[in-house]
Amino acid sequence: MPEAPVLEFACTLQVELAPIREMGSGRFGQRRIIPIIGGTVTGPRLNGTILNLGADWQTIQADGAAHLDTRYAFETDDGALIEIINTGTRHGPPDVIAKLGRGEEVDPARYYMRTVARLETGDPRYAWVNNTLFVGTGRRLPDAVRVDLFAVA
Repeated sequence: MPEAPVLEFACTLQVELAPIREMGSGRFGQRRIIPIIGGTVTGPRLNGTILNLGADWQTIQADGAAHLDTRYAFETDDGALIEIINTGTRHGPPDVIAKLGRGEEVDPARYYMRTVARLETGDPRYAWVNNTLFVGTGRRLPDAVRVDLFAVA
């Protein structure tokens, strides 16, 4: 039997969001942009402040499933800049997705939100992120998203 990869908790991203900008129907579903305006990075491997730039470019399927495609950056507490490209999916029962859409807090066990992240920096102190794959578990909050990132060892 193959050995499963080991996951090591790296950090929590608390990503602050501006109001959703609806684009309308696209080729693959309803399109929208959610600006990323700040937040924090806290954890055993990475700590810092999410910068007021970037966005989540989402596609929403007819069944309510959201395909997430984010690009943003943060500055570590010691001054390094790190880019994050995070893609994923969020889906669940229609009533749960409707609550999330209204900005209500929902137990994250009631829906599925998972991501794959690529981080990149030119700072040699954090060069390890350039060659590490990260997976995340997410939670939608009224004005933010929380993603716990795990490095795949």
